[in-house]
Amino acid sequence: MEILLRVKCLQRLAIPRPVRALHRDYGTATPQNFADYDSMKRDFKLEVPEYFNFAGDVLDKWTDMEKAGKRPSNPAFWWVNGDGEEVRWGFEELGFLSRKLANILTEFCGLRRGDRVVVILPQIPEWWLANVACLRTGTVLIPGTTQLTQKDILYRLQSSKAKCIITNEAVAPAVDAVAPECENLHSKLVVSQNSREGWGHLTGLMRHASDNHTCVRTKHDEMMSIFFTSGTSGFPKMTGHTHSSFGLGLSVNGRFWLDLTPSDVMWNTSDTGWAKTAWSSVFSPWTQGACVFAHYLPRFEPTSILQTLAKFPITVFCSAPTAYHMLVQSDMTSYKFKSLQHCVSAGEPINLEVTEQWRSKTGLDIYEGYGQTETVLICGNFKGMKIKPGSMGKPSPAFDTKILDENGNVLPPGQEGDIGLRVLPNRPLGLFTHYIDNPTKTASTLRGNYYITGDRGYMDEDGYFWFIARSDDIISSSGYRIGPFEVESALIGHPAVAESAVVSSPDPIRGEVVKAFIVLNPNYKSHDQDQLKKDIQEYVKKTTAPYKYPRKVEFVQELPKTISGKIKRNELKKKEWEKI
Repeated sequence: MEILLRVKCLQRLAIPRPVRALHRDYGTATPQNFADYDSMKRDFKLEVPEYFNFAGDVLDKWTDMEKAGKRPSNPAFWWVNGDGEEVRWGFEELGFLSRKLANILTEFCGLRRGDRVVVILPQIPEWWLANVACLRTGTVLIPGTTQLTQKDILYRLQSSKAKCIITNEAVAPAVDAVAPECENLHSKLVVSQNSREGWGHLTGLMRHASDNHTCVRTKHDEMMSIFFTSGTSGFPKMTGHTHSSFGLGLSVNGRFWLDLTPSDVMWNTSDTGWAKTAWSSVFSPWTQGACVFAHYLPRFEPTSILQTLAKFPITVFCSAPTAYHMLVQSDMTSYKFKSLQHCVSAGEPINLEVTEQWRSKTGLDIYEGYGQTETVLICGNFKGMKIKPGSMGKPSPAFDTKILDENGNVLPPGQEGDIGLRVLPNRPLGLFTHYIDNPTKTASTLRGNYYITGDRGYMDEDGYFWFIARSDDIISSSGYRIGPFEVESALIGHPAVAESAVVSSPDPIRGEVVKAFIVLNPNYKSHDQDQLKKDIQEYVKKTTAPYKYPRKVEFVQELPKTISGKIKRNELKKKEWEKI
């Protein structure tokens, strides 16, 4: 076990009653119930200084408050694994260790401000240290999931021109196999129990590294991180974020959507390779001075998740819709979540049935949020607002969000269109800068004064936004426009359906029709397949508008997914249309 994992806080954690006093530097503010949504949106303002660095201007400020006794005794970071090991750091320890790693990046690896660093690590403490060390040195962090294949790693190293990679023993052989083809890569750090030829051994280096390091003074608009998109359509794109777009912009998430205070313990289950982890496991909670909780799980296990929620004083929980679906299918009767106060979901729309089951089993609502790798929170259900099941909520205060037609005109309530964010005359904080080395794709996102998200939706009379589908996923059949999500939402209510993906399929009369690829629950696999298809089709007709039912149904063993777990509908659609 790495030496960093043996660093423990000596004092047992005591969770105080919620406190509401915290510093307001750089837009940090006290959460509250936003019963008056209009006032919240109208009064919102973030000051953007010329120079900003999250490590120096936020994390180190919390260290000062911690030393002065002006912050609750929560750790800043709390990590556990399945073997009973724990790591608990205050902001002071986080600063101490991250300064050591910052010196390793500059002195051992020879990195300079602006150099790019790929970090492929699971949910272990070193991942968080690497994030903060990159901030301190002004190097550009590029996260990657440990599920990346050798081909994926080669693509990312070559595309990003990264000079350094930090990874573990499991991924290192794949890096060594492709390193000769990556001319920019000149330093490698491994988190491992053993040394590895050609690599810097991070544990050994940390023992001897100095903690004397001065945080780089970065301009707010300097590049801070690059995230590869999930690649649901085409090759993953490099999305660039500055020190202010995420470092400041994600205070919107922490303050308004997650409703965090310094006494909260926030657990987000997202994989370390995705922007959602930056959202809810780094910037949003630490902006608010909350504790980041992490449980290292090699794979998603509903029982382990439920046990953790019951055992630890987690107050805010964030997970993907698929995870909530798996949890409500489990036996939850023996678990009591005494500390849990707030549950949120993002990544994909969540099914109404899942939210209802979660509420019936926990007494808590799931507050859905909507955003992208390219943005901070776009829409959300905020504390104090009425939740309309199935809705993404209302626009966050960071953006002027509209529904647009193909010419960039704003559509009235009830009409379907493209979801867009106003970027002219003033580009909003919280939006990415551009797709790195891809000006054509960057230009394609602009329509008039708006950035086009690529998602379709509509706004109702009360100002709530409703997701329909990715623009390229819309099915047009006999004059009707059908979003896959609404059909999948109906399908998941049938007891035979474990998972489904809905795409368009060619039809000689209607042009295209709805086709459902369905993974069956195990106890239905022996049923008469033809009769089961008819039963499912009839169920959908009764659950949603009849014209939306899947005229074609195919049972499959599994669905193609991206590394982040999103269904590759484009792959299924391509196979259907190649049959012509």
